[in-house]
Amino acid sequence: MNGPGFDFIDAIAVHSDGFASAARDHLEAAVEHCPRWTVADLVAHLTEVQWFWATIAEEKLSAPPEDARRPATAPPAELIENFRRGADRLVSVLRASDGAEAVWTWAPAQHDIAFITRHQVQETAVHHWDAARAAGSAVAIEAPVAVDAITEFLTFSVSSDADPAEPARASLNGRFALRCTDAEAAWTISGGATAGTTSFVQSLDRDVPAITATASDLLLWLYGRVDLDIALVSSDLAARFSALCFTD
Repeated sequence: MNGPGFDFIDAIAVHSDGFASAARDHLEAAVEHCPRWTVADLVAHLTEVQWFWATIAEEKLSAPPEDARRPATAPPAELIENFRRGADRLVSVLRASDGAEAVWTWAPAQHDIAFITRHQVQETAVHHWDAARAAGSAVAIEAPVAVDAITEFLTFSVSSDADPAEPARASLNGRFALRCTDAEAAWTISGGATAGTTSFVQSLDRDVPAITATASDLLLWLYGRVDLDIALVSSDLAARFSALCFTD
């Protein structure tokens, strides 16, 4: 499955490998943006996430796998190799799957393997950044990957008419844009048709204030990983937008 300038499954494989390499010798390090987690906890989390979605894709499940099926967390000495086996399984399952095949997902507007594949790029890339930061190094997510992940985030991880937040949240009451400095990409974000929702278009409205940064940093800002210069956007508008995002 090809995205705009990259292969989704290749990106999962590359970022899974980078995640494992960054985590290997730093399992006791704290993960800055996952409170109270060590890198070992992060590895266990991503291992379970990839097992969860690989199982849904492989078995064509119409509901999440039962909790009783979830594998136990590997002992510390085996965490990395266990993660690598799981990542290899996810990649193999997705490569062998038809993206149009219907399966359960949490997204009301898309229930197919293509959703799993696309979202796992974002999940793995952001946690690769987490692990690298915990290890004292830096990772910039490739611009094409980050651009697609921003569009995916704005589609599925923000309160929208297709998936409104429950309980209802305060309306956006404003418009602003995100603009990449390293790619021809921008998004103008507005309130949705109903209160407490958003909508967006993949273009820059030059009449609205913009947050400008690399695609990687814009994605990481959406996930609360980095601070950006948002001087052109009121802090109240930025806070209302953040409250409409579904992140953990």
